Amino acid sequence: MSRFRVLALALVTTATALVTASPPASAAGATLTVNVAQPFRPVTHVASGGLYGLAENSRPADSTLLPIKVNSLTQPAPGVGQRPNGQPPGGDSLLVSPQATRVGAGEFIRMPDIYPDFPYRWVSWDDWLAKVNTMVNARLSATTVSNVIGWELWNEPDYTWNTAAAGNFNDAWVRTYRAVRALDTLTPIVGPSTATYNRSWMQSFLTNAKNTGTLPDIICWHELQNPTRIASDIADYRNLESSLGISPRRISINEYAATSEVDVPGRIASYVAKLERGGVESAHRAFWYEYGTMNGLVVNNNQPTGTWWLYKWYGDMAGSMVTTTTTTTTGLDGFASYDGTRKIVNVVFGNEAGTNTVNLTGLGALGSSVRVTLTSTPSSGRFTAVTAPTTISTTTRTVSGGQLSVSVPNMVATSAYQLAVEPASGVPAYQQRYEAENASVFRAQRLSAASASGGGYVGRIDNSGTPRTDSYVDFVVNVPTARSYTMTIGYANGTGTTATQGLAYNGGSWGTVSYPPTAAWGEFGATVSTAVTLKAGYNVIRLAKGSPFFSGGTGYAELDYIQLT
Repeated sequence: MSRFRVLALALVTTATALVTASPPASAAGATLTVNVAQPFRPVTHVASGGLYGLAENSRPADSTLLPIKVNSLTQPAPGVGQRPNGQPPGGDSLLVSPQATRVGAGEFIRMPDIYPDFPYRWVSWDDWLAKVNTMVNARLSATTVSNVIGWELWNEPDYTWNTAAAGNFNDAWVRTYRAVRALDTLTPIVGPSTATYNRSWMQSFLTNAKNTGTLPDIICWHELQNPTRIASDIADYRNLESSLGISPRRISINEYAATSEVDVPGRIASYVAKLERGGVESAHRAFWYEYGTMNGLVVNNNQPTGTWWLYKWYGDMAGSMVTTTTTTTTGLDGFASYDGTRKIVNVVFGNEAGTNTVNLTGLGALGSSVRVTLTSTPSSGRFTAVTAPTTISTTTRTVSGGQLSVSVPNMVATSAYQLAVEPASGVPAYQQRYEAENASVFRAQRLSAASASGGGYVGRIDNSGTPRTDSYVDFVVNVPTARSYTMTIGYANGTGTTATQGLAYNGGSWGTVSYPPTAAWGEFGATVSTAVTLKAGYNVIRLAKGSPFFSGGTGYAELDYIQLT
């Protein structure tokens, strides 16, 4: 239930037993149904994250991170002492922050990783509180770091907390929470980060935290035993939260997938499907081996493994996640998106062998004839590069009543598959419109409105003046050629006067965008345009109320989309 071999030996036996007890290859003939007409959340790539995904000196290369749209990371505390699997300490959250920022990723700081050993060796309360002060002050001094999205106060207390030496964990949580808040009243607090979800343990923790005013801003636990637990664990937590009179917390599963699963793309497809379906805010691949590889997605610093391609397909998703349902609880599963601007349906699935079926409904907007491309990526392990996925077939199919059934023969349970469906007449050569709600959003809020492009937008981009609360939106875009592009911004500004935001791309110098007033907040249709000079391939464009090296915008504006032409 953590990253290290000692824990793998102690605890993953259960996870492995669960995986091997009901292998997905045991049955075939399953069906995954994709309802394109039933969106349930914007695409935010919630499960494209990693524990100790980055190491100092830009490991792995940005070129491997930008395509997978890294949502967020859990990284060790500043001054990290942790030596995972005997490796030298690395991945200091403040030192890797520039790279994380370059690719649009937020960071949780895991505080107990200030210790060198795992399970953590408790010294004393004086020692721990001194370390807390040192870590928080180091972060406060890092005035150019704005991507820290949470303090994770401890890791797996149900396994690692030394009650005999340090006392009851619930009391320790209160003491540590208050020590952090005495110095930093702004950064969200994450916890309890248990190794597994356990209702009685969580109830005791939440009851005490509520009574002492120390509830975490983000609730966190780990899913390392079996993806089939995820839905029931989330449902049980929500029930518990409600029964205790606690307002809904954001949920992070900042470690997912066991050692036997993490490098198996078919299995990961099942995890991502269930995490998306469960509505978590973020989820991070578990760390079991080498840090600085995005948890086995990258080998030799810049080469993709087989599992990387699943996350590349995930990264290519835009628009809205749409509903998927499966006829099996332990085998075939997948996740899907619909980009209404380009009319592209993207389905990623796996965890089943033999001949299976993907049924698509709600395809009316794509017309009566569609091009269907089926590709696959193998389970190559973490040391074998896979230069490209395999194209299995490209066919033109007729859509009847908005429905299409695609048979997928000879599936391999460990492989993952992508089904891309688009109008036979073709789609734009590259994505031109990027919805704000699909972007990396820092200290602002994704909202919905009927007049917004794609039905969603980002509002409450309100903060400037401190890197702990600066509000900004990072768009990771991919363009075919290096040139000047016209960037059209859809927006709303209900202030009655012109507002401004900062504009920068690829870490360059800041400019300003002006937004004349519009009719009202949340009512869209107005646009402004500006020129941006982009390089071929991936670029990161930031629109900010506040940001490091930018003095701050004036007034307020809501963002609907950007379009590059």
